[in-house]
Amino acid sequence: MNTLKITCLTALIALGTACSDTGARYTPVVDGTRNANFATDLGACQGLARNQPVMNGDTGNAVLVGAGLGAALGAADDDGDAAGGAVAGALGGMLADTVKTPDERKAIVVNCMRQRGHKVVG
Repeated sequence: MNTLKITCLTALIALGTACSDTGARYTPVVDGTRNANFATDLGACQGLARNQPVMNGDTGNAVLVGAGLGAALGAADDDGDAAGGAVAGALGGMLADTVKTPDERKAIVVNCMRQRGHKVVG
């Protein structure tokens, strides 16, 4: 079971690293023509989105909830492995929370561009 935990953790870290810039590279669609500042503003807004952490306070809460549920399910299992269930639940909670990061970063780019006067439609 220990090898499985290490393999899952390694896979999760690799996935998080691969997705670390996702969403921040989004180029929004604008209504009409792009003005002269579009490229400069887009770069600044994408940089702002890229600097947002992949894991935040919500991630910590998801890890704790996942660990608690995993421990309870693991203890109820025939093998009675609460620790293994807690690790699996924590990893699942972390993964579930970090999956929404690209959408959050895309929203940052869109809102930033709107605040800079661009007619962003999506």
